[in-house]
Amino acid sequence: MERWATFDCYGTLIDWNGGIGRALEQLFGTAAVPRLLHRYHELEPVVEREQPGSSYREVLDATLARLADIEGLPLAAETADALSRSLPDWPAFPEVRAALEDARARGWKLAILSNTDRDYLDASLEHIGVPFERTIVASEIGSYKPAHRHWDIFFAETGAGRDGHVHVAASLFHDVRPAADLGLRTVWINRLGEEPEPQPDVELHTLEGLGAALDSLVP
Repeated sequence: MERWATFDCYGTLIDWNGGIGRALEQLFGTAAVPRLLHRYHELEPVVEREQPGSSYREVLDATLARLADIEGLPLAAETADALSRSLPDWPAFPEVRAALEDARARGWKLAILSNTDRDYLDASLEHIGVPFERTIVASEIGSYKPAHRHWDIFFAETGAGRDGHVHVAASLFHDVRPAADLGLRTVWINRLGEEPEPQPDVELHTLEGLGAALDSLVP
């Protein structure tokens, strides 16, 4: 039986909060970042739901504009794309490469199911430094998670069996809940110390120990 681990990318493998936070800090100052980052988390899924056919570059720009408007903050035309310009430089978390290499050494095939664009993901894969057998991005399928289309396409394209599949992600809203709704096993990377809802099959705080966790779910 083939064993597949699918991953969200941003927040799980790439430091999404750090990347957005640094851009917001440059735009609006350090003191505002915690509040603005929380508000950004609320607004981006709304934009994705309203504009499922938009590229992630467009989603980033639209969400930043909406955030500035709601918060009454100045956003000059030359900085309106600050988030979308910064994304290719967002780093991978330090433990990611070793954890993914360990999973591959244990025989796991790896795939990414991401709410992003192809060029962004290609840049992020350079930071990650580990090959993936399959990558599916929102801008090419016209759908953003938590909708189920990423998983539908993954299973259709790979022929992977659900008994040999585990989804790994940091976002409860975008990933863990929809995967659970599909009856899939999940490993939640709880980097922010949140309370789980729904309950994942395995909870980790970083990707350290990922290989053993995957093996525990699909021996």
